[in-house]
Amino acid sequence: MKPKAPNHNNQDDLFRSRLDHILNRKHPLFVLADQIDWSTFDNKFGSLYSENKGRPGKPTRLMVGLHYLKHAFDESDESVVARLLENGYWQYFCGFEFFIHDLPVDPTSMTRWRQRIGPKNVEQLLSETLETAKREKHLTRQHMKRVNVDTTVQEKAIAFPTDSRLCHKARVLLVKAARDRGISLRQSYLRLGKKALIMSGRYAHARQMKRARREQKKIKNYLGRVYRDILRNCPQPDEQLTELLANAKRILDQKRHDKNKLYSLHAPEVECIAKGKVHKKYEFGCKVSVVTTSKDNWIVGVEALHNNPFDGHTLKGALEQMNQIVGWDAQKRLLRQRLQG
Repeated sequence: MKPKAPNHNNQDDLFRSRLDHILNRKHPLFVLADQIDWSTFDNKFGSLYSENKGRPGKPTRLMVGLHYLKHAFDESDESVVARLLENGYWQYFCGFEFFIHDLPVDPTSMTRWRQRIGPKNVEQLLSETLETAKREKHLTRQHMKRVNVDTTVQEKAIAFPTDSRLCHKARVLLVKAARDRGISLRQSYLRLGKKALIMSGRYAHARQMKRARREQKKIKNYLGRVYRDILRNCPQPDEQLTELLANAKRILDQKRHDKNKLYSLHAPEVECIAKGKVHKKYEFGCKVSVVTTSKDNWIVGVEALHNNPFDGHTLKGALEQMNQIVGWDAQKRLLRQRLQG
């Protein structure tokens, strides 16, 4: 169901001080909260909710404001929700009129909200930021005369990938998925798999590589047995289990020097990208294209690029996305059509 507008007619609020009466109106977050057109997000994301089904969603301004604060202050989903209770400026920015003392959302709600709106609609947050800058005359056409386009690696929050840990984690996830679906297994290898993982690390640290490889082979065999056991007992798995089985098969088949390896089960899109840094030769994440203005360094375009494409092939798409987000080229074409008509 669509988010409902907050109700401020509670009689208890008569004896509470409003945030806009006790906060400094010159604070940057206070000023920015009044400059952003929050109704744009309600109109943009309203069609993504069903009309009369389920409980009402969280206020759109709250979810958008939390994502702005998360990226501005480099917070995680958990920390940005926790810090919201401690900061009155953050609460005013997210649309609260009075100071709150309870968590307004669960951190997992932010993940589900991002999945609901999708990657394309996330661009609306950047677009509205630039529209606000244009309304306040901070971003002008002079800034757009020259832009810089560059690519970098957006690292993912994953542990350094090793074959033994990947096999161990895949087996744990398969066993859990089988138990949730009532699939009986001959053996889960819970204690044996954990012991083999620990011993593999100890032997490798002691440079006893033959013993370490023997333990790694055990871990891989345990995964293969659980994988084949699930296929025998569940010939028609559901979509989620099918994806998990496909990832387990990739881990079983991939070799050390193969290309397009699977490095993380919770983030299959992670790639190994070499950047030539002396202190860090390889980074695990996704290539990202960033467009900035040469004057004042405004970020006017950000795009994730999968499969590690050549930088020269990403230039056209980056400029097209910039024109779509900024919108000045679209306005220019519309004005030209009106003059010709």
